[in-house]
Amino acid sequence: MKITITDIGLAEAESVNNQTPKFPMNYKTYLFDFDYTLADSSRGIVKCFRIVLTRHQYLTVTDEAIKRTIGKTLEESFSILTGVTDPAQLAAFRQEYRQEADIHMNVNTCLFPDTLSTLTALKKQGARIGIISTKYRFRIVSFLEKYMPEDFLDIVVGGEDVKAAKPSPEGVRFALEHLGSAPQETLYIGDSTVDAETACNAGVDFAGVLNGMTTAEELQAYPHKIIMRNLEELVR
Repeated sequence: MKITITDIGLAEAESVNNQTPKFPMNYKTYLFDFDYTLADSSRGIVKCFRIVLTRHQYLTVTDEAIKRTIGKTLEESFSILTGVTDPAQLAAFRQEYRQEADIHMNVNTCLFPDTLSTLTALKKQGARIGIISTKYRFRIVSFLEKYMPEDFLDIVVGGEDVKAAKPSPEGVRFALEHLGSAPQETLYIGDSTVDAETACNAGVDFAGVLNGMTTAEELQAYPHKIIMRNLEELVR
């Protein structure tokens, strides 16, 4: 059965909000990474990479190696996985991947169990929430429209919206300007060291979540407010 944002009861959100937070929850804006933070799209990502890599006879790349690149740009990921550095070839890989993603990505993506309840609780507190991702915005929006109203998120910034991908602060700064939010009242939440660097570069606080391939020890090497086992810790 599909769960939507409207299925998350107010009583559940209130119950979550009444729990004692692990650090002062005085942020007005919460910006999230997408892959491995709000959603698990690893199955779709691996499938798309596998199709392109196999087509070009890169047959020894492991699923683990592919998953370790999640959060990087497609060009960076293909370069890591193949050793290719030619920009034209990497751009061609990216285009092939995008064509496969149009078919395979969203059907192989699922929200983490606590994503909707956490976002609902933050909205109930009056917070602004958004997404900053290297993933294409149109793909994120088309996936999320099954789960939440169109105006539920205050902003979504995807890879097509910026000139420089994370860890550049461009996406976060664009969101802050659009929302009228100050850096000191903003928390950026992500699963990877790229996300941690992004927050640092943008001058906002960072919270790590252990939904992906990055370990707590790797995240703890960067400035952070908290390293969470799951998103629910933001509101309990």
